[in-house]
Amino acid sequence: MKFFSDISIWWLVPWAVISIVLTIWYYRKQKGLEEISVWMRRGLIALRTSALFILGVLLLGLLLESIEHRAEKPVFITLVDNSSSVLNYKDSAVVAKRVSDFSKKLKERYSEKFDMVEFTVGNDFSTNKPNYADHFSDLNKGFEELFTRYYNQNIGGICFISDGNFNKGSDPRYVAEKIALTPIFTVGMGDTIRKRDQVIRNVAVNDIAFFRNKFPIEVDIQAARVGKIGSSVSIYKNGKKIASQPVKYTDGNLDFVHVSLMLEASEIGFVNYTVQVESIPNESSYTNNTWSFYVEVIDSRSKVLLLANAPHPDIAAIKNVIERDENIEVKSMLTSEFTGNLDDYALLVLHEPGASGSANFVQKVKNSKIPVWYLVGNQSNATTIRQLGVGLDMPAGRRSDEVQASLKSGFQLFEVSSDINSGLEYWPPLTVPFGQINASQGDVLLTQRIGSVVKKDPILYFTSGNRKQGVLIGEGLWRWKLMEFARTKSNKGFNELIQKSVQYLVVKKNTDALRVNLPRRFNVNDDVIINAEFYNSSLERITEPSIAFVLTNEKGSKVDYTFAKGELDYRLSLGKMPVGKYDWRAKTTFNGKGYEKSGSFVVNDISLENLETSANHNLLMQIATNSNGKFYQLKNLDRLLDDIEKRSDIVTITSDESTFKDFIDFKWLFFLLIVLLGTEWFLRRRLGSY
Repeated sequence: MKFFSDISIWWLVPWAVISIVLTIWYYRKQKGLEEISVWMRRGLIALRTSALFILGVLLLGLLLESIEHRAEKPVFITLVDNSSSVLNYKDSAVVAKRVSDFSKKLKERYSEKFDMVEFTVGNDFSTNKPNYADHFSDLNKGFEELFTRYYNQNIGGICFISDGNFNKGSDPRYVAEKIALTPIFTVGMGDTIRKRDQVIRNVAVNDIAFFRNKFPIEVDIQAARVGKIGSSVSIYKNGKKIASQPVKYTDGNLDFVHVSLMLEASEIGFVNYTVQVESIPNESSYTNNTWSFYVEVIDSRSKVLLLANAPHPDIAAIKNVIERDENIEVKSMLTSEFTGNLDDYALLVLHEPGASGSANFVQKVKNSKIPVWYLVGNQSNATTIRQLGVGLDMPAGRRSDEVQASLKSGFQLFEVSSDINSGLEYWPPLTVPFGQINASQGDVLLTQRIGSVVKKDPILYFTSGNRKQGVLIGEGLWRWKLMEFARTKSNKGFNELIQKSVQYLVVKKNTDALRVNLPRRFNVNDDVIINAEFYNSSLERITEPSIAFVLTNEKGSKVDYTFAKGELDYRLSLGKMPVGKYDWRAKTTFNGKGYEKSGSFVVNDISLENLETSANHNLLMQIATNSNGKFYQLKNLDRLLDDIEKRSDIVTITSDESTFKDFIDFKWLFFLLIVLLGTEWFLRRRLGSY
């Protein structure tokens, strides 16, 4: 132990002398103690002197250093690849036994010398025993976790057992290098010999197709050591072949072939398709010759109707942008030609409402329930505009003015990017009715700007109530589009403005009391979790009613569940589900009224692990070499046990850890002071001094 102080410890010597002198001087002045014995007097002097000396020690601010000698044993980590691809080779039958035997021998031989820990990595990083069933190989995650958990600790070594193949995350070699000064011993499972095999490497297809429309399927095939032969790729729907295309392998040793096919969406809902490559004799695996997937076929797109009294370039510019959205079907015509039902459409874009010849049609629009986007120009009738129910008041007459647009701050209906904001700086002026324009309701997105002066008069705003409505005041949108393309060679800002305006108006506000939220697609290793909400008549979330859930698989088997209630919502966990399509129905009753929701979802099997039939031992060798480790074959795993013994860099680290404590923090000194002064007081009291 060592003592430290800001003041020299030698000051304790004179303080000890001062304590003795003060105490002797004090007791010589005391009357009533003349008759006590010499030993009693000396005892009282000693008690007070000791108390004064301890007070001096505390005032001196002494620090006591204590040194703890700590020996940190090296940690030896075993990291096992838990993905199913390690069972794709001829040694798959002995993989589990060899890894288990190695783990036992390692503990028996080095448990006294090392702290042993074991982890697995595949889909996730865990401490579970390996079962070689994970559907992904995220080897990078294993080394990332080890680097984070054991940062600045004495890692003696890492034994990494894998086939070297990964299909998720980044290359593990770069993260492994971050674990500095730690040898990594890599053990290769499987064999690296490329086998005779055809593999469907990837199938690219849209998740959604539209009924009676055609959609493409792109198939990538790898063929190894099959020779210069021909094969074919076929598409099956519900077990029936619906398309086929021949392929030709020209290299014979390693070929990559890309196949494109077009299919027609002839069935509504989730449709199961299977891509299959024609098998050839003596392939190492036929499992990877097929690839199954689901496509959701939608009955129809959202329909948008564009009506105008006469052809106009603004309508053409808006139509061109809306047609880019695959989920929207656009129909345009003159107002006088329209004879259909407005309620068949998701949105009406009406140009020049109230213009000559369309006054009667405006009443028909007001009586409908669909969202409307009014494009108000110089031909619009001011009186009719006031009757639209959008809170717009504009001057009558045919006089016009030219103004530019400015983005109003605080708009929150949808996000507006910098492309729109920067475009408004140079987009040409719009022609608007001359005079003051007021909007008594709605959220304003664009206002008028003349030079650097920004006015309150709106150019574009949106209202919500029984239905959504939008109002654009001015003509000349087509000039915005041309100017932006001339300056930037694209129409990114203009397209965004139109697309987001249309999307806001098309999307229906959900006012259903019962709402069930779940993705339409899951992977086979995902946990299927379903959330639900229930709203009362005041649109307040409540959890009073119980919600039943019925799940039906493709075979028609039904399973009943009940949602668990939370504070404000409901939750149902189904765990991991088998591959297939599932139909669901949620039901509840509240205040005597029934509520019901239904839908479907699919569970896909992305069998990336089946695509690998040869191990990547080069990756394992590089990891071992870069870390001053060594590579071993799985069959030679026992050699690693002997080589660990020979390593001179796997040692116990001894460190000294100093801790400092102020003397004033020692409680026993406080109690000692009380005892010394208390004893002195008691003796003097007994002797009659007090």
